[in-house]
Amino acid sequence: MPVRRRNIPGAYFVLLSNKTMTEGRGGGAVTPDEEEAFTEFATSRYGALRRTAYLLCGDWHSAEDLVQITLGKVYAKWHRIRDPAAGPAYARQVLVRAYVDHTRKRGHSEIPVGEVPDRAGLCVDSDRRLALLAALAEVSPAYRAVLVLRFWEDQSVEQTAELLGKSSAAVRSATTRGLEQLRGILGPTLVDFAHA
Repeated sequence: MPVRRRNIPGAYFVLLSNKTMTEGRGGGAVTPDEEEAFTEFATSRYGALRRTAYLLCGDWHSAEDLVQITLGKVYAKWHRIRDPAAGPAYARQVLVRAYVDHTRKRGHSEIPVGEVPDRAGLCVDSDRRLALLAALAEVSPAYRAVLVLRFWEDQSVEQTAELLGKSSAAVRSATTRGLEQLRGILGPTLVDFAHA
């Protein structure tokens, strides 16, 4: 099977043959313009998708895997995206659904780590950030997805509901429960943050 390779910052993205990637569209070949547009899209959105994936799964390697899955699925449907502005929202939706599907798979388990990787220079208050990321990693996956979309991705209740395929009421409920779970995990640390 012919393979085309694309270097996307931070990733090595392999595109399968045109035949494999276009089976769902009647076997038509990907045009050079479509491929170029997708490459530009993937290059520009890779970092944001990777950050969102990391916040969802709490592991950089798993995050990269999720982004690779996402980019593969987006590429397969790229010819259907008429408005380039819709690409990021569609990719985010695919990413979140890939994460939810991954957590539902039999045998899925999270691997706790002793320390969350430190990323110098990204945050003035790195202790709070590290504590929050560590606590977020302990929140149930379904609640974590809602919290990441609502508070890190700044999505509305309606946008989050659409991305997750849930009702707005379910998203509100999951937000409340997720925040309660996060507060329970943070415990005294949350009090320390309030007095700092």
